[in-house]
Amino acid sequence: MSKPKNREGVVFSTNPEFQFNDLFQEEEKMKPWPEQKLKVLLDKSGRAGKVVTLIEGFVGSKADLENLGKELKSYCGTGGSAKDYQVLIQGDVRKKAAEFLQKKGAVVKLVG
Repeated sequence: MSKPKNREGVVFSTNPEFQFNDLFQEEEKMKPWPEQKLKVLLDKSGRAGKVVTLIEGFVGSKADLENLGKELKSYCGTGGSAKDYQVLIQGDVRKKAAEFLQKKGAVVKLVG
């Protein structure tokens, strides 16, 4: 049986043939780096005025995203996180992050 937090908001059903649909059934396979079209942007909304660099548009599994986040944090020498199909790096490190992603072979667009 699936974990309760991945269910679609159904708590109970009287239908004996009811099946829960998982929100995250399959992990997406990571696209090759030349096919990755990533946006690197600066954001501070909802962060108490703190500036962060966001990388959006990554296509791959959660493990791939977390691995990319670790590599970026190490390369930029700062903290951050990887969740909701975004990598968040603390501070304004857009150029450094874009440079790292371009070395990997991704198509990178600086936004803002």
